Amino acid sequence: MAEPPQPAQAPHGAAAATTPIPAPQQCIALVDDDRNILTSVSIGLQAEGFATRVYADGEAALKALLDNPPDLAVCDIKMPRLDGLELLRRLREKSSLPVIFLTSKDEEPDEALGLALGADDYITKPFSQRLLVARIRAILRRTELVRTEQQDAEPEPSSVPEGIVRGRLTMDPARHRVAWDGRPVSLTVTEFLILEAMALRPGVVKSRNQLMDAAYTEDVFVDDRTIDSHIKRLRRKFRAVDPDFGAIDTLYGAGYSFADA
Repeated sequence: MAEPPQPAQAPHGAAAATTPIPAPQQCIALVDDDRNILTSVSIGLQAEGFATRVYADGEAALKALLDNPPDLAVCDIKMPRLDGLELLRRLREKSSLPVIFLTSKDEEPDEALGLALGADDYITKPFSQRLLVARIRAILRRTELVRTEQQDAEPEPSSVPEGIVRGRLTMDPARHRVAWDGRPVSLTVTEFLILEAMALRPGVVKSRNQLMDAAYTEDVFVDDRTIDSHIKRLRRKFRAVDPDFGAIDTLYGAGYSFADA
């Protein structure tokens, strides 16, 4: 009787075939009381390869964002029970989760307040799915770059990590750390990149366009008010540790510079 066929075996010493492990999906949380926006944006992001979670109000979202953080949150400003601004304020007490605000054309003061509270960006309704995806990917790339640099920058005990020292300012790009007179100042990724662009060339005026290029990718457009709001928030954070802080100068009509003093 013929022996049953044996399963084929790899030659001796040959590496066994392996199936590539797909990279984990990046997760985007969507917070909006408009069910149509939640559905359409969620479907669009999933088509771009993202996982999504949806929340219809700020109260429901807050606990979930803190207990099980996504990679980024997209939040409407005007919502019942807990609006987007209050959601962000409470979130920033415990988390640096990247946040993009969705705003209406008549909500300019809220846009500025959102950036002042620590939002990373905002998009005005109505918006294109392509623009939203570009903004999300730009912020995620910056966040991942900072995280990778922090993980790869563990120095040998005898080595001194590279950093930026400008008078009373100390910046450690590898660890995304900032200090003023030795006291830590917590910055978002966008704020850090804007400050770094100015601190690398103290005294040199950086235009808003140059600061945009430092903090955003080429496929993302932001207007002047966004940069102005980030500068205001930078000043506010430094004045929280030093009320006399005045190292960021404004040259009206031209831009901003860092005073190395």
